[in-house]
Amino acid sequence: MMLLLALLIPACGHSAESITLAGQWRFALDRNDVGISEKWFSKKLADKIQLPGILQAQGYGDDISTNTPWVLTLGDAWWKLQSPELRKHFSQPGHMRVPFLAQPPKHYLGAAWYQRDFEIPKNWNGRHFTLFLERVHWKSTVWLDDKEIGSDISLGTPHEYDFGIVAPGKHRVTICVDNRTQLPVAHHLLDSHSISDALGAAWNGIVGKIQLISTPPVWIEDVQVFPNIETKSALIKVKIGNATGETGSGKLSCFSIPQDGNLVFVKSHEATVDWKRNGAEIELDLPLLPDDKQWDEFDPVLQRLNLRFKTKYGNDSTETFFGLRQIATRDKDILLNGRPINLRMTHFGGDFPMTGYPAMDIASWKKIFQTCKDYGLNGMRFHSWCPPEAAFEAADELGFYLAPECGLWADFGNEPTRAFLTNETARILKNYGNHPSFILLSPSNEPRNYQHFTPEWAAANYARDNRRLYAADSGWGDPAQVAAGGAQYAVLARFSGGNLRGPTGWFGRDYRDALEKVHIPVLAHEVGQWCAYPDFDVMREFTGYLQPGNYDIFKYIAKEEGVLDEDKDFAQASGRFQLECYKEEIEANLRTPGLAGFQLLDLHDYLGQGTALIGVLDAFWQSKGYATPEEFRHFCSPVVPLVWLKKRTFTTDEKLEANYGVANFGSRELENATFRFAVLDDHGKDVGSIPPNLNSDVDVPAGFKGKCGGIIVDLAGLPAPASYKLVVAAGSANGGNFTNTWNFWLYPAQVKDSKTADVLVTTNWSDAEKKLSASGKVLFMPTEANLDLAKCPPMKNVPIFWNIQMTVRPPQNPRPRFDAFLGLLCQTDSAALAEFPTDKNCDWQWTALINNVRAINLETMPRELKPIVWCIDDWNRNWKLGVIFECNVGRGKLLVSAINLIDDERGGQELKQLRRSLLDYMGGNKFHPPTTVSLEQIRALWSGDGSFNPVEQKRVFDPDLDSGSETRPAQRKN
Repeated sequence: MMLLLALLIPACGHSAESITLAGQWRFALDRNDVGISEKWFSKKLADKIQLPGILQAQGYGDDISTNTPWVLTLGDAWWKLQSPELRKHFSQPGHMRVPFLAQPPKHYLGAAWYQRDFEIPKNWNGRHFTLFLERVHWKSTVWLDDKEIGSDISLGTPHEYDFGIVAPGKHRVTICVDNRTQLPVAHHLLDSHSISDALGAAWNGIVGKIQLISTPPVWIEDVQVFPNIETKSALIKVKIGNATGETGSGKLSCFSIPQDGNLVFVKSHEATVDWKRNGAEIELDLPLLPDDKQWDEFDPVLQRLNLRFKTKYGNDSTETFFGLRQIATRDKDILLNGRPINLRMTHFGGDFPMTGYPAMDIASWKKIFQTCKDYGLNGMRFHSWCPPEAAFEAADELGFYLAPECGLWADFGNEPTRAFLTNETARILKNYGNHPSFILLSPSNEPRNYQHFTPEWAAANYARDNRRLYAADSGWGDPAQVAAGGAQYAVLARFSGGNLRGPTGWFGRDYRDALEKVHIPVLAHEVGQWCAYPDFDVMREFTGYLQPGNYDIFKYIAKEEGVLDEDKDFAQASGRFQLECYKEEIEANLRTPGLAGFQLLDLHDYLGQGTALIGVLDAFWQSKGYATPEEFRHFCSPVVPLVWLKKRTFTTDEKLEANYGVANFGSRELENATFRFAVLDDHGKDVGSIPPNLNSDVDVPAGFKGKCGGIIVDLAGLPAPASYKLVVAAGSANGGNFTNTWNFWLYPAQVKDSKTADVLVTTNWSDAEKKLSASGKVLFMPTEANLDLAKCPPMKNVPIFWNIQMTVRPPQNPRPRFDAFLGLLCQTDSAALAEFPTDKNCDWQWTALINNVRAINLETMPRELKPIVWCIDDWNRNWKLGVIFECNVGRGKLLVSAINLIDDERGGQELKQLRRSLLDYMGGNKFHPPTTVSLEQIRALWSGDGSFNPVEQKRVFDPDLDSGSETRPAQRKN
């Protein structure tokens, strides 16, 4: 039947009426688990609390102390390595701070009781009632008056209690919420983001909607929509609830209403439903309009489905939204509506620093998702948790893909955990299955004992509900994850001996070796994780629930070590190096044939597990100031120009040769795409070294990623030494214009040595000291034998991965690595670097020079001594580290380079150019070091005879602070 005018359809909403239970509740903590035995449900509780809300935010719970039973196993062990003085300073009552997470104001694990009265109107006599608790953490037990209704355990879906038919009048509802671990503690269960303190998720309370919902005694209990793009129809599966205890029949009508605002026609369907004592299930095949639009990231058109059910007991109605979309696979491709898609997702652990619990409103989620879209991402992975309804609704409207997980970082070697996954999966599919944004589902992050369970879980759920794809897990590389007949996609960090993330795929390379034996779509797991130094101004943003105790400690150490004044410069310089690493990582992913995308870790900073400052945004999804959305979209967007550029430093007798291409995952083919090229100098001027008519037009189909041609740039005529940008732009009349750039550096083919005759260049400190005593000039390069290896950490060619507290982790790791490198800070206004092109930050012309070179610890030097080139140390340690620095020693002048400038094999022409720049500076009239040190002070930095003892000191661990290796005593298994 065709109906005119959508206005004829009932307005949005459920015919069910409801009583909101938001507001003030009576309350009591049950520290000793006596509430049930003492029948607190029949007593009037004494305290008061607001719901929706969490108890820790309202002054209940325990103060943070050295004995706080944190729900986690990762990150706290680093605290054991710190000096007693430091720990004592941050362990005072009322001033307790921990370095491994942003901490809540209070902490509580156990039972808490919530109670309030409500009244059912007389005109609701004979109706059915359901208590709806949108999100509870994580076990609830409910009493209506003195009758126990039941218990529920779910981390990612509402807790709903069937009250049946309740007589009008006053009633009392009592809810006991227990936030202790409800499953056997194994593997990293306590680090699951749905329950862990790492991001503040160990809360106790009820958030979101808290309602008593009233319906007729025969009602629409559930609606699931299965759209079909080929037939332009939707299979509607309806479940009818029945509280009458009788059989009967009624009329069910459903209407589909397009939401694009352009159509006035709707499709409808009507059927007779015969229900039994336990209700009924019915399927309807609803035709849609021929020109109804499909839903995807580019055109997120939604359909509104309205259902009405007429019975002698009264009328019920409900509505849901869906998108006309289908997801499928073809070998290594994910197909959405028949077109290959590229998933550019970020991890989200569920940290909400202002409230301590997930946002339950659409506007907050839209703000987060739109920020991700601004940076070129099109999806989000929820590590070991599932977001609430509002997140799915926001993603539906914005065209943003979601990949939740079932609330676990699990060991599936026990039956209770397997049963929880089975139950939680069914609930997630029921509550959120209609949302078109919900395209992927994984059972767990990096589980154990999953190989003979989760592949079958994935296959079985896909057979029941193919509206999304299912993985066997997120992260590991077991063959069971990609075996035929199991999971439909995989999330891998490495497979079959090959990596799917990290530097092995950078600089024109890719990760194809890992995919040779794979024939399902693969997403790269937790891509990135490159750290940047914190800007401590972010501490001002912590005005809500979580407090920056971790930042307090880091800032205090920075001040004590004398580097706090460099905070903003460190943050910006390390951030720019971080950005370059993310660019290489993402482009390597885009270059890899058969790789369906990535799940970034992370677009924003992570506040737990030792504090992982891995985002270009801070923990509040705000810019840190060193990476604009426009810049990020150059290499992370639906269409990205690419080059296969194997190196970044060249000489004037070379040619820059590279293939170019594009990853086109836009909405359409790029017809007659034109590629344009330029080389820009450091002023942005096009130096005109590439022929303007190099390439003819080419059609680039949607879903293509690969090479389109090659370029050769003659470098002989360009000024050197200098820095340049290679620019590749791709555009078409029907698909827009896209640009990407790559930094490169050019040096003379022959770098002549400086003619400076009065400078001693040496690695021998005895010779250097004699020259300085004679008022001479010395360029000194210490060897490892000169350095205290316990104080002078090696630099690297990439920043810290994740964070150093996780690297240390005693006593699990008895010999932790403590090399900590976040980049360089270069004083570009120093004449010492006048002939060595560099920005303030480390970039690829530096990495060969510094990799595995030990920075020089300057903690004993005067505070006013500022290196020309700093090594930026990790924020947990904040050592003052120099790569190149200068000082007066008596009447002599000294310049120290941690880089051996006479080892030409280390860096090629860039090393020669750096040596030339430093020596020309020392030989000129600008060499006037601003700081003077004594011979004793400078001599203390090294030993001429190599007498420093590199043997690691024995560490003593304080048993009062948990290492993270034991089960917390306050955690109980139910």
